[in-house]
Amino acid sequence: MAEEITKDLHRYLRQSREALLGRLDGLSEYDVRRPVTPSATNLLGLVKHLVGIEFGYLGNCVGRPAPVTLPWEEDGSVWEGADMWAKPDESRDYIVGLYQRAWQHSDESIEQLGLDAPASVPWWPEDRRQTTLGSLVVRTLTDTAQHAGHADIIREAIDGRGGKDHDEMGDEQWWTNQWKRVQEAADHHR
Repeated sequence: MAEEITKDLHRYLRQSREALLGRLDGLSEYDVRRPVTPSATNLLGLVKHLVGIEFGYLGNCVGRPAPVTLPWEEDGSVWEGADMWAKPDESRDYIVGLYQRAWQHSDESIEQLGLDAPASVPWWPEDRRQTTLGSLVVRTLTDTAQHAGHADIIREAIDGRGGKDHDEMGDEQWWTNQWKRVQEAADHHR
């Protein structure tokens, strides 16, 4: 049973990773970097943020230090939000490559250690610091899935390309009509 749960969690994590990266496809360097929300959320920043999540939770916290040094962690700027946007000299290929390297490292942790492996999260409160790899896999999966959802919305705001089931739901006219239906329902409450 534990092996099945591990496989399921790992499969969902992989799907969420791929979904997130898929939202960058076909966009310019500008569009993957530009802030789309008032909090400056941007596609490449979401990817960069998850690099640290994977190396941290599924690497460092289970005794498998990241094989690379992340500049924003080394200089402490991560605590000022530097993991949420790409600097001009941080290319898309660099950030995506780091993310894929983090996947590989995390996948090795999951495969080698098992969900019951002890873990310690130094930035959590002392009374919650000790945990397991399984708990951190769930945490990483939920963070990744949440950010993949953010990426769907950001991508739609950039060029109108909806999530993975967008085209299955309907064509452009269907979506125009859907928007009108939803707006009309909302208008009843003005």
